[in-house]
Amino acid sequence: MPIVMAVIVCEGSIKTVKDWFACNIEVDVTISDFNANFLDEQISITMPSFAKLTDPVSIPSKHPKGPVPAVQFGKPGVDSKVGIIVLQEWWGINDQILEEAQTIAKMGNFITIVPDLYRGEKAVDNEHAGHLMDGLDWPGAIEDIRGCTKYLKEKGCTKVGVTGFCMGGALAMASAAMITEVDASVPFYGIPGDGLCDISKIQVPLQCHFGCKDAMNGFTGPEDQVKMKEKLDKGKVRYEFHSYEAGHAFTHKGGPNFNQEATDQSLRRMCEFFKKHL
Repeated sequence: MPIVMAVIVCEGSIKTVKDWFACNIEVDVTISDFNANFLDEQISITMPSFAKLTDPVSIPSKHPKGPVPAVQFGKPGVDSKVGIIVLQEWWGINDQILEEAQTIAKMGNFITIVPDLYRGEKAVDNEHAGHLMDGLDWPGAIEDIRGCTKYLKEKGCTKVGVTGFCMGGALAMASAAMITEVDASVPFYGIPGDGLCDISKIQVPLQCHFGCKDAMNGFTGPEDQVKMKEKLDKGKVRYEFHSYEAGHAFTHKGGPNFNQEATDQSLRRMCEFFKKHL
C-alpha cells in the first residue's frame, strides 16, 4: 500500500491533510502522477480562501436606523457551515479589525462577518473613539448582532458564534445573554454593564480572555474581572476564563499593549473552543 503524502497550498501557506480534514469540510480530491513504484502520491486540494466579498452586505436589523452594513469573509454553506460574528473595538470598522476577522476565518475555517455598528463612522483618535462608543445605541447594536446571526443561518450556517474585542467583547458577552440564536461566545477584554443585561443568565458556552495587567478599571480591570466571574459562577454559566500577562487590547496589532504570544495563544484557544461547540 503506497504512503499518501498531501501538499495543500492556500495563499502560499502549507497545511497538513490532518489539519484540513479536521475542519469537517467536504473536498474533491484528485490523485495525480500515481506510480506504484513510488512510495507517495501527490494530492491536490483546493482550499477556500475566505476572501472578503467585493461589496458590503446589508443585514436586516430591528435597529432604529434600519439595516446594518457588514463586511463578510467567505461564503456561508459553501466555504464553511460555521459562522462567526466579529465585533469591533471602539475605533469602528478599520483595517485592523477586518484583518483580524479574516485571520479568524482562515485559522478556524469559519465564515466571519463584521457588522458596522457605527454605520460608516471611524474614530481618528482616543477622544473621538470614546465619543462614538458613548453615543452607541447598545440595545440597537444587539439587534444588529441578532440580525447577523439570523442572516448567517439563513445563508447556510448551521451554528453561529460571536466574538469581539473591547467594546465588541462586551457586546459579545451581552449577545450570549440576550440573543437566543447565538450558539457560543468568546469575548475579549469586554464586560457589559448591568443596565444592558444579566450575564448570570447566559445559557450557551462562554470563553473569556483578559489581561491581568488591564488598566481599564471600572470596565475590564482585575477587580472587574473578579466581579464578572462571581456573577457567572452565581448563574452556573458554562465558561472558561483565560488570563494573560498583558494589558488591555493585547490582540490589537500596532497598539501600545499588543502582545504577540498572548494573541497567538488566545486566538488558537478561541478557534478550538468554537470548533468544539459549533
